[in-house]
Amino acid sequence: MRDRSFILARPVALVTAGVLVLAGCVAGGDEGPTVTRGTLSGGITGAGATFPDPLFQEWITHYEQRVETGADIDYQAVGSGGGIEQFLADAVDFGSSERYLQQGELNVARQVRGCAAVQFPVLFGAVVLALHDDALDGLVLAPDVIAGIYDRRITRYDDPAIAALNPGMELPDTEILPVHRSDGSGTTYVFTRYLTTEVPSWAQRYAEGTDIDWHEDTLGGEGNEGVTRAVQENAGGIGYVNQSYALRNDLATARVVNEDGTPIEPTLEATTAASEEASIPDDFQFDIDDIGGSGYPITGANWIFAYECGYDDETAEVLRDFWTWVLTDVEADQLAAELGYAPMGRELKRRVIEEIGRVNGG
Repeated sequence: MRDRSFILARPVALVTAGVLVLAGCVAGGDEGPTVTRGTLSGGITGAGATFPDPLFQEWITHYEQRVETGADIDYQAVGSGGGIEQFLADAVDFGSSERYLQQGELNVARQVRGCAAVQFPVLFGAVVLALHDDALDGLVLAPDVIAGIYDRRITRYDDPAIAALNPGMELPDTEILPVHRSDGSGTTYVFTRYLTTEVPSWAQRYAEGTDIDWHEDTLGGEGNEGVTRAVQENAGGIGYVNQSYALRNDLATARVVNEDGTPIEPTLEATTAASEEASIPDDFQFDIDDIGGSGYPITGANWIFAYECGYDDETAEVLRDFWTWVLTDVEADQLAAELGYAPMGRELKRRVIEEIGRVNGG
């Protein structure tokens, strides 16, 4: 990842931009391999979620080297809370989060530039429970048990509540060390949203949020990287991370009981199945709750935030073109799948591409 300072000020001349239409733009990855175009120049900066960062860096490298060689894109993974903060401070060209902007934040965004914010999802991903002990790979956990672990009511792996879900598995008499995000995090939002909707006692004591008041006997880690490292380095460690971090670090993961009572492994197929159950309104403000069938129950989306006005022409063109390419190129979808993220379906992509056309359009 490149280390450059954010652009803290920019020209705010309003420009009217037409919707960028690419050949086969709603084909959902059917148009064939990437072709180098080299027609754009300009740079954009972004900040936010660590959840999609491995994929964003792959997308950026591929786009800069093989699609628009004159483009320069810098994304810094500072956490969803930081991404929202920097976007609303007008310190970056786009923000990223696993939580959509809510009405109060949309009101602030309108005050920043005198025009509306544009927000749209670009991918889905699973939040997995990663485990220090490889022998526990496939351990079955239910929502009330996960809540009990993080609330420190369940403190050992051979606790009867865990044993009841895992008949025949030899469970160690090891103390559980729950690891959480210490920074403002969309991954935390997805995880705590799940527990809040499934476990009444969690909803009453902790609720959902990007940053909550964790039990004092849990361990914090900054970013998905910090949680991953804490799980790796501490016996008994368990932590919630994006699936790509568990895959990249070859971590054991738990199966989680979904709404139908089925233990589900966090696979790409199970994430896709969960995303397909989501009801997505026109404003793209949604959560993925009450997942059954073959869907993995702790699944979230990642949103991108931009503005309807205030970009110079080159910045707006790169911003629209990059995110349109992400949604239309077969290799962009392949990169996502390789890292454990679920690309969006054809119809949702079409809707999102229309939304991208609003960037700097008003």
